[in-house]
Amino acid sequence: MNTLTYVYDKKIYINLTNECSNRCEFCIRNNNDGVAEYYLWLDKNPTADGVIADLKKYDFKEYTQAVFCGFGEPLYALPVMLEVAEWLKEQGVETRLNTNGQAGLIIGRGVAEQLSGKIDVVSISLNASDAEKYNQVCHCCFGDAGYYEMLKFAIDCRKHNIRTVFSVVDVIGEDEVEKCRKIAESIGVEYRVRKYVPHYEKE
Repeated sequence: MNTLTYVYDKKIYINLTNECSNRCEFCIRNNNDGVAEYYLWLDKNPTADGVIADLKKYDFKEYTQAVFCGFGEPLYALPVMLEVAEWLKEQGVETRLNTNGQAGLIIGRGVAEQLSGKIDVVSISLNASDAEKYNQVCHCCFGDAGYYEMLKFAIDCRKHNIRTVFSVVDVIGEDEVEKCRKIAESIGVEYRVRKYVPHYEKE
């Protein structure tokens, strides 16, 4: 049976697709079939109705956030994500999108505008200070364009008053961490350094 939602660290995570435009060296999919005891490979992408039905089992007061971050890039399931996010906002739930930021290449223009009012926080995996280094670790199917699109998407999200965060994984090295910090500052978005976790265990 497909795992559409799961809980980790007091947050509800929503698993919409296994499609992704990146093949990151440090992706959890390289070492695991899921998170903790949750198997996250999908037989098929869920419908919005299916995800909402699954979400109804939760008492949202017990959780801090609902996060679109499964075993793939949620932007590949944008229409479903928007419908689910709108329902979550009606329930008073804070929403977050974890993404590689390649919206314009995956979907087309205008994604940030569609997210406005439905997604409270967009967390974008930066992970490198230039396109060449990015593709060495992320192996983007769009080549260098994927990196530059990510920067454009961050700017678009900020313009539409969405709280926007660039994140990096600490394994990229201290020098890269600091260079990426300067990129975040230059664009005017928040910055977070994440600890690399090869195996997510049960809480």
